[in-house]
Amino acid sequence: MNDSRLTPRKMQILKAIVDAHIAGGEPVGSKYLSQDDNISCSPATIRNEMAELEEMGYLLQPHTSAGRVPSELAYRYYVDALVRQYSDTRAEIDEINETLRYKLTEMDEILAEVSRLASSFTDYTGIAFKPGIGKVRIVQFKSVLLSGRDFILVMTFEGDIVKTKTVHLPFTLSEDTLRRFTEALNIYLVNLPSDSITMPTIMKLEAIMGSAGAIVHPTVKAIYETMNELDTADVKLEGITKLLQYPEYSDISDFRNLLGMLEEKEKFLDVISRETSEDNDIHVYIGTEDQSDAMRNTALIFKKVNIGGKQLAVGVIGPKRMNYSKVIEMLNGLATGIDKMFSESLLPPGHDEY
Repeated sequence: MNDSRLTPRKMQILKAIVDAHIAGGEPVGSKYLSQDDNISCSPATIRNEMAELEEMGYLLQPHTSAGRVPSELAYRYYVDALVRQYSDTRAEIDEINETLRYKLTEMDEILAEVSRLASSFTDYTGIAFKPGIGKVRIVQFKSVLLSGRDFILVMTFEGDIVKTKTVHLPFTLSEDTLRRFTEALNIYLVNLPSDSITMPTIMKLEAIMGSAGAIVHPTVKAIYETMNELDTADVKLEGITKLLQYPEYSDISDFRNLLGMLEEKEKFLDVISRETSEDNDIHVYIGTEDQSDAMRNTALIFKKVNIGGKQLAVGVIGPKRMNYSKVIEMLNGLATGIDKMFSESLLPPGHDEY
C-alpha cells in the first residue's frame, strides 16, 4: 500500500499511534505523542496532523475524547510498512553476506596463488593453508570514537583474542550515541556465534538506536567479517597430478589413497593443524610420522607465515625422496615474499584486511 498523501511526518505520527494503541489498547492523544522523542513537532501540529489522518480514513475517534485509534486502513498501512522494513532489512543482510563472500573470495585468491607458486617452484604439489578457530564468540565490545563519522570497534573473543575494525558511518556520531550502542552490543551480541546474529536481533538493535539506527548495518558487517575470518579454515592445493611423474606413485591404489586424503579437506586440515607452535620454523612430516597410512610414501613440508596477527601456512607435498634443500630454501623465500607483500601494503585494495 502506497498513499502519496502520507508525508514523512504523517507516517511517523501514524506509526507512533499504532504502536501506542497496540501496547496499551487505549485511544492515543496529541499530548502523549508530544512526549515521544522521535516526534519533533508541537502538540498543535500533532493535533492538526491527526485531524488530517482522520479525514483520510487512517484514524477513528471512538468518543468525544481527544484520543484516536487506528482504523483498518491504518493497520493495513502499518503491516505493509513492516513488510517493506522486513524486505529492506533482508536486502541488507544479503548485502552483508555478499560482502563476506567477496572478502573470502579474495582470501581464496591469495591462497590459490601461494599454492600455485609453491608447486611451480618445486615441481611438487603446492599447498596453502588458513587455519580456523571454530565457532568463535565475542565476550566484550568496546569502542573508540575517531571522528564524527568514524569509530574503532574493539572485539574481545574467547581466549583473549582481540580484533579491531574501523567503522565508517553515513552520519555524524556523538560520544553518547556510541556509548549507548556499545552497551546494546554487549547486551545482545555477546557470546553469540555468527550464525546466531539473526535479522530479528539486528532489527531490535536498529529499534533501540532509533534515529541513529544506521549505525547497525556497517557495524554488524564488520562483526561478521571478523568472526568469519577467525571461524573459517581453508586449504588450497595446486599441481596434484605432478606427483604422477614420480615412481613412488606408480601404484594407482596408493595414489588414490593419497588423493582421497587430500580431497577430504577435514582430514588434511587436521594433519596440518596438529602443529600448534607459534614459531615460523619449517615443519616436516615424513611418511607415516603424521599417523596417516595414505602418506607412507609422501613427505609434507610447510612453513607458517604471520600476517598482522593472522597465520597462514605455505608448503609442498612430494615423495619422501624430495629435494629437501631446494624445497626449504624455496619456502623460506616464498614466506619472506608474502610477509613483505603484506607489510608493505602491496596487495590490491581490499586485501589488506587479511
